[in-house]
Amino acid sequence: MIEQPTPRKPSGSGRKIFYSLVAIALAAILLYYSLRGIDWRRVGHILVGANIAYVAVCCLLCTVALFLRSYRWRILLRAEGEVSVPTAFWATSAGYFGNNFLPARAGEVVRTMMISSRSGLSKAFVLTTALSERLADAIALVTISALVLLTLPSRPGWLSQAAKPFAIAGGLGLIALAVLPYLERVFKSLTRAVRLPEKLDSTLHHLIEHVLRGIKSFHHPGRLGGFLALTGVIWFLDALTTIAGAKALSLAISFPNALLLIAGLGLGSALPSTPGYVGVYQFVAVNVLTPFGINRTDAIAYILFYQALLYVVLGFWGVLALARRRRSEPSLAKAVEVATSDDVVSV
Repeated sequence: MIEQPTPRKPSGSGRKIFYSLVAIALAAILLYYSLRGIDWRRVGHILVGANIAYVAVCCLLCTVALFLRSYRWRILLRAEGEVSVPTAFWATSAGYFGNNFLPARAGEVVRTMMISSRSGLSKAFVLTTALSERLADAIALVTISALVLLTLPSRPGWLSQAAKPFAIAGGLGLIALAVLPYLERVFKSLTRAVRLPEKLDSTLHHLIEHVLRGIKSFHHPGRLGGFLALTGVIWFLDALTTIAGAKALSLAISFPNALLLIAGLGLGSALPSTPGYVGVYQFVAVNVLTPFGINRTDAIAYILFYQALLYVVLGFWGVLALARRRRSEPSLAKAVEVATSDDVVSV
């Protein structure tokens, strides 16, 4: 009697299901706390009355910021090889589209595949630079939040206690980026001390090398200077987008408040979340804006507008990027399938 082979489950399917369940549960809880007592008639009135001119300005600012993000990522990628500006832009557009419309940060895999296939750079290195870029953004956001909070004349609500922890976290992140690449031997010694199977040990060493090389791309003075300069411009543009978006809805958000909001949204996006960060963004908007006199209803109206803006801008450029690459590279459709079948959690 011939024994029938046991069907194998798709790799990562269990993790995908678990991640999705956690993201849905978290979104439901955050939405419950964020949407209580909202005047939906007023939300609809605010959104319907949006000023089209300011909406157009927001779309333009988002597009410019997206281009600068791709150019900034290219600075890190060029530590190992040449990557053209168009290649970096279309890959970034597809990646950000994936992160907003696909589960489990699938966009990181999509943009990694697009860059690797065109540049010849290893997938491990490209993915590491993408995740290192996210880590650097998190550090920048924490640092910006701390500076804003420390300079505000009064810090209402929970914000009064947040400045020092944010400053400490930002400082620890900077130290980690500075020190980690020099600890490669230490990390490899630790894996040897555990006495793992030879194949697993070799895989871990390979991963450690690529991760630390990605982080070390920040250590070149020219690359670091360019990266930091672009980071400052990008978050300045995001703050302007926030202010313009508020004006489109006849609301008022000051520049410091805009910085705090985009910092909260950026850090909140690291949580397990559904596509589009539903729940997470609502919770952040309510908790950041209400201490500064914006009521819950207006905060929800603003964040719904902001999310719709991201869907439109990232959807336009992302779909265009995927369409361009699918015509010249049919295997990209498979990359999207791989990205959505395995969990990729970015920093």
